[in-house]
Amino acid sequence: MKYRDFGTTGMKVSQLVFGGGAVGGLLINQDDETKLTAIRRSMEAGINWIDTAPSYGQGRSEEALGWLLKEIDEEPYVSTKFAIDTNNLKDIPGQIERSLEASLKRLQCESVPLLQLHNKIGENVAERLLPVSYILGTDGVLDGLQRLKEQGLIEYVGITAVGELPSILQVIESGRIDSAQVYYNMLNPSAGFELPPSWPVYDFSGILDACQKYGMASMNIRVFSAGIIATDERTGRESPLTPGDTVESEAMKAKAIFQTIGTEYGTRAQTALRFALAQPKLSCVIFGLAELEHLEEAIAAEEKGPLPAAGLEKVRSVYQE
Repeated sequence: MKYRDFGTTGMKVSQLVFGGGAVGGLLINQDDETKLTAIRRSMEAGINWIDTAPSYGQGRSEEALGWLLKEIDEEPYVSTKFAIDTNNLKDIPGQIERSLEASLKRLQCESVPLLQLHNKIGENVAERLLPVSYILGTDGVLDGLQRLKEQGLIEYVGITAVGELPSILQVIESGRIDSAQVYYNMLNPSAGFELPPSWPVYDFSGILDACQKYGMASMNIRVFSAGIIATDERTGRESPLTPGDTVESEAMKAKAIFQTIGTEYGTRAQTALRFALAQPKLSCVIFGLAELEHLEEAIAAEEKGPLPAAGLEKVRSVYQE
């Protein structure tokens, strides 16, 4: 397992991060033996970070980690999140504190290295969309997080860099956060490089460059686009994150890519992971999994290394066409 700098924090993070989310759902849906086998195998492979959130399985992902981490000798980094209720913005620091308190109880720990805002970021208040003014302003999100840092409950703070691009960049450019979860995959790598008009996507242009400029870590999310890239089999948990995209439209794009690139670079999931690993501006890639086989598939992809230049060129040729 190779490791990358986590921004300017001084931490080294494994290229692959174990995702405890609901789409893959291993920490939520599998039996206890399978969960423990997955965590132990991840540690054995050199993975040193696990990412979760209160919303994953309505707390079941955090609860699983609470006992699983006591069954292993290693002490991986664990990151979790909080979401602000946009219908009640009177006491944002209080909301964050209560959410973290509940997370720490489920995780059975006293602190976490990284706590991340899970809302989308925008200009005006909407469902799950939090305006920049409530993040950067007095008694806003970052003020609340600073208080938790001073209490020793967290070390670093982050955002989920989804929503409206100008607002996302404004938060990054404040220089007050340590990390961002960045949407980046084969269907939409716009956070890392410019795409032609022939391949329309929701625009995340400039996010990775901004993270680098301000010394922020960038954690790749949605590398499989909720499984749509990895397989044609559907679980019903597929949920495109970006406006304008549907399961059907993303499946059509994935089909176009793999008709060109084939299986020369591994399975579809492995090719997707290797595509992300080829982006040097990313600090790590969070991957979700439903089965133990998915973990072995991901570990093998990391061992193969980043997608080579010839593979990247084939993918880019599909964008052009």
